Amino acid sequence: MTLVVGLGCQRGCSAQALLALVDSGLAEAGIDRQHLSALASIERKQDEPGLLALSRILNVPLLCFSAAHLSAYEERLSHKSAVAFAHTQCHGVAESAALALAEQLASAPVRLLITRRKSAQATFALAGVDANPDNHPTRS
Repeated sequence: MTLVVGLGCQRGCSAQALLALVDSGLAEAGIDRQHLSALASIERKQDEPGLLALSRILNVPLLCFSAAHLSAYEERLSHKSAVAFAHTQCHGVAESAALALAEQLASAPVRLLITRRKSAQATFALAGVDANPDNHPTRS
């Protein structure tokens, strides 16, 4: 099973704040964090201490993509943020990063399993292989 957490965050966001957002989203969907394949974000966050620490805590890799790569997923986003675009040239870091990496890792179609969730300092989304391609309800 391929499950990828996409994350966007403010500079200096702590691993604890990110973990709380991830755990909250996963709990809502009834998914155990042990099932996660990887974390994904935008290139400008590849050295973000909180994301790197979260990767170590969850024991999964963190992979980052360019804004240009992420912009290819714009039509599949549940929410397009003008604020995110102003800072990153990408309309949604968490969702597009999750989709980009899940698509790279899986040899099957992927979709957003949990759409964008937001805290004061970060955004979270989950993408993965659709176990039933004829059924497309996205958890909200």
